[in-house]
Amino acid sequence: MTWLFMIRHGITAWNADRRVQGHTDVPLSDHGRQILVEQSVPRVFAPFRVVSSPLLRARQTAEMLSCPVERQEPALIEMSWGEWEGRTLDSLRKEDGARMRLREARGLDFQPPGGESPRQVQARLLRLFRQLARDGRPTIAFTHKGVIRAGLALACDWDMLGRMPVRLDWRRGHLFRLGMDGAPQLVQPNIRLAQEVQVPGLQTDDKPAQRHGIDAADRNA
Repeated sequence: MTWLFMIRHGITAWNADRRVQGHTDVPLSDHGRQILVEQSVPRVFAPFRVVSSPLLRARQTAEMLSCPVERQEPALIEMSWGEWEGRTLDSLRKEDGARMRLREARGLDFQPPGGESPRQVQARLLRLFRQLARDGRPTIAFTHKGVIRAGLALACDWDMLGRMPVRLDWRRGHLFRLGMDGAPQLVQPNIRLAQEVQVPGLQTDDKPAQRHGIDAADRNA
């Protein structure tokens, strides 16, 4: 089994305005940076290599948490919302409530015009998971809400209809294990980033957390 610790990026101005971001490359807000200054990745994850979504908000979050990124992974990019990027869900529901309800009732196959569905996100995510499982290296992934939701749906066999099987706090990290085939298993959700934790099967590493077992020359941020 291969460990995978998934962390959502920090807050952006569009998050504060409840606007859909998708592939739009929005940076962290000053408020988002201030929150991250008070956080750190628990030392138990120090030996993990670090990968990130190519989008700036994810890479900036890794930098703020002193996690040198070994490589950027396109599979970790947020779900594309196509023509709806920059909009709010409230405005979309008010604009065409009946059609929007039909779209949202499709669960994994919900797809904005010109965008992706969660099922399509799962497909690219599974390819990455299989690659990580083949590598066998424990990994921290800085990514996005839609991607983590897609991973949770895979782990819990959730069709994305109704309530989430596990309530996730997006300010915290979520620990998975990947089988040899890349299938994810949720091990421990909602791990706080501001305190040390104990995870069965993992031992605390005494190396400085900012190193994460890779040399600074390998950064790709």
